[in-house]
Amino acid sequence: MDILRFATAGSVDDGKSTLIGRLLFDSKAIFEDQLEAVERTSRDRGTEYTDLSLLTDGLRAEREQGITIDVAYRYFATPKRKFIIADTPGHIQYTRNMVTGASTADLAIILIDARKGVLEQSRRHAFLTTLLRVPHLVLAVNKMDLVDYSEERFEEIREEFTQFASKLNASDLTFIPISALHGDNVVSRSESMPWYQGPSLLHHLEHVHIASDRNLVDVRFPVQYVIRPHKTEFHDYRGYAGQVAGGVLKPGDDVMHLPSGLTTKIASIDTFDGPVTEAFPPMSVTLRLEDDIDISRGDMICRPNNQPQVAQEVDAMICWMADTVKLSPRAKLTIKHTTRTARALVKDLHYRLDVNTLHRDETATSLSLNEIGRVSLRITQPLFVDDYARNRQTGGFILIDEATNGTVGAGMIL
Repeated sequence: MDILRFATAGSVDDGKSTLIGRLLFDSKAIFEDQLEAVERTSRDRGTEYTDLSLLTDGLRAEREQGITIDVAYRYFATPKRKFIIADTPGHIQYTRNMVTGASTADLAIILIDARKGVLEQSRRHAFLTTLLRVPHLVLAVNKMDLVDYSEERFEEIREEFTQFASKLNASDLTFIPISALHGDNVVSRSESMPWYQGPSLLHHLEHVHIASDRNLVDVRFPVQYVIRPHKTEFHDYRGYAGQVAGGVLKPGDDVMHLPSGLTTKIASIDTFDGPVTEAFPPMSVTLRLEDDIDISRGDMICRPNNQPQVAQEVDAMICWMADTVKLSPRAKLTIKHTTRTARALVKDLHYRLDVNTLHRDETATSLSLNEIGRVSLRITQPLFVDDYARNRQTGGFILIDEATNGTVGAGMIL
């Protein structure tokens, strides 16, 4: 059974947490004691209905203020699919949390309040999800009950958003009118909107095709760990463990090792459950090779005629995540790319991007918290990179502050 990772985004009070609560509640994915606690809290607050948003707003500050701050992950399953939800915050000061939640998502749900329409926040989140190359986008027009389930209002919002989305790289865009509070079109089709002929949100999530989103063309296997058991019966075993970042690997395939450029064949592919005949993203496997090659963590196994770029200078879009320091030219940082860690120098800041207007400010001298810009980096060792648009695993990296060891930036290689 495959897993769909999706992120929810949208402006404050658009009903993201209520929507997730409704999905969990209507798909019978919550326990009775959780429901009782939510009903009790709802009563204590004097709300006339069970406030399902309390299921996801886990931090006390979120419940008290009625907002989402951190990225909350929730898990549920239906007979068709397993789901991992990243509930990301709507406030502008939590852009970094939204980037974190969306960076691994297969699909993003952007909620829009039917009364307010497409806000600056909705545009920003749509831009960020396309910047992060989330392959599928669902625009859920929420609170339809507050506009009398009006088809005209839904069409207005759809028209406005479609015009904006034409400037973005949105490949798959779906519009669904919902009421998270009442459950219209969330798990089952709504009788209040007979004019809408499409699927419910859950039906769309269960059936959206994600198998072809992962790159199955370019073989990329960053080596994470070299396995040399010390027990006598396995003393000649040498395997290379890691997660497949692209392509399909089979025993007998010709492969090349980077940085050496030496070629060999795959002898076998082992997993926790035993040997397999093929490996593809995002499987974690151990490769055994026919020849002894000096391979260590951070190296890359690929195809001889299809190699990533070997680069010590990269251009990237960076989302800056630190509130104590700014990103400015000449800054020295640690870069972590796949399984390789190196030191990096910021050579140049080309521009800062205004996420709301898409304007490029070329006079910018630094990036502050939650700002996004285009940067050139020089790296102490070669990295094996692909364009982020082609492979999110080998095209993405994080930047780490050498003094505090905290993650200060996330980057997408151009």
